[in-house]
Amino acid sequence: MNMAQLLQKILGLVAASVLFVMMSITAVDVIGRYFFNKPLAGGFEITEMGLAVLIYCALPLVSARREHIVIDTLDVFMSPGVKTFLNRLSDLICFVSLAGVGYLLFKRAVRVAEYGDTTNVLQLPLAPVVYTMSITIGIAALMHLVLIFVRHTDAAPATE
Repeated sequence: MNMAQLLQKILGLVAASVLFVMMSITAVDVIGRYFFNKPLAGGFEITEMGLAVLIYCALPLVSARREHIVIDTLDVFMSPGVKTFLNRLSDLICFVSLAGVGYLLFKRAVRVAEYGDTTNVLQLPLAPVVYTMSITIGIAALMHLVLIFVRHTDAAPATE
């Protein structure tokens, strides 16, 4: 198993675990709210933080598999060379954009850690979540950098 596959397995496992925890917390919160008139304290905060981690852990997986939303209306009119160029240009734009956002998020994480920001109810620190977001978006950026040099299967000539 190479490094990319290991990273994808780890991120997939983290995303699945976070989703399971969010589902469990929501179930406990709903049962507590409707049957016992006592919602789970801080359930919303944990779900909110989990959603951020889930989205940012899934982003590198989507990038690696090239499963982003694509509008391919004009692809039938393009040559394989043009498709290849546009796919590489798209990966370059994604790399630059995600790397920039990752840098800004990392700066934000440092500031959040310095201020000691926490959630309102449970007083959980927010810095680890923001650091996770910045690292995983950086990984997604690196995925796009690698994809610039990997042949895109849609750019291959039709075999019909």
